[in-house]
Amino acid sequence: MNRINAKLQEDNKLLSIYFSAGYPNLEDTVPIIQNLEKSGVDMIEIGLPFSDPLADGPTIQASSTQALKNGMTTQVLFDQLKTIRETVSIPLIIMGYFNPILQFGVENFCKNCQDIGIDGLIIPDLPIDVYDREYKHLFNTYGLVNIFLITPQTSEDRITYIDAISNGFIYMVSSASITGSQSGFGDAQTSYFDRIAKMQLKNPQIVGFGISNPETFQQATKFAKGAIIGSAFIKFLSANPVSQIGKFIASIKQ
Repeated sequence: MNRINAKLQEDNKLLSIYFSAGYPNLEDTVPIIQNLEKSGVDMIEIGLPFSDPLADGPTIQASSTQALKNGMTTQVLFDQLKTIRETVSIPLIIMGYFNPILQFGVENFCKNCQDIGIDGLIIPDLPIDVYDREYKHLFNTYGLVNIFLITPQTSEDRITYIDAISNGFIYMVSSASITGSQSGFGDAQTSYFDRIAKMQLKNPQIVGFGISNPETFQQATKFAKGAIIGSAFIKFLSANPVSQIGKFIASIKQ
């Protein structure tokens, strides 16, 4: 069983952390992953830096820009993670945009993911119908869970379609905004979370965008299986050594 599916079956709310590979320093990728697992994180989303991100706010954009300046590339990331499964057992997901994957070669990318033990991919700009028609068989061949995003504006028909072709979890974007642009959830978000929960989808949902502290984590996971923190964690990394990651995670899970 894919590690993502196994983790989703656990009887607890899940905390997933996103960070940009190669930030703050090029060689920080593996130590960050190792420290996150030691700190009790359930899943990790490894951001593949790209020069023209669509959904990323200023914090993640800045970390991606610095990572690219540091020398991060798709091949460097695969080289860094070559032996990651010798020390890390939790689900690892690569989140990135389709352009670098297409340049690398989609099947070559998927094969490299399988070889190093990546469990899933989040590719926000890969159209669902294109994935379903052209790439789903490749992802299945290499044992990769593909994770789609929904927003408050996503129609019920589209959500149902996403649910039907998914085999992991659905990334529930909390609002129609970029990452790192919220400080909490209002009635509109709560109503949206409740509406999706009542659809009784076969795939669990994990909330992203706007999770930054224990309060927003609790709000999001009241209706969903888990929550994702990105910008707040990257801000912590920019001001603290990797060895202090445990303090950040403890502050969220308190």
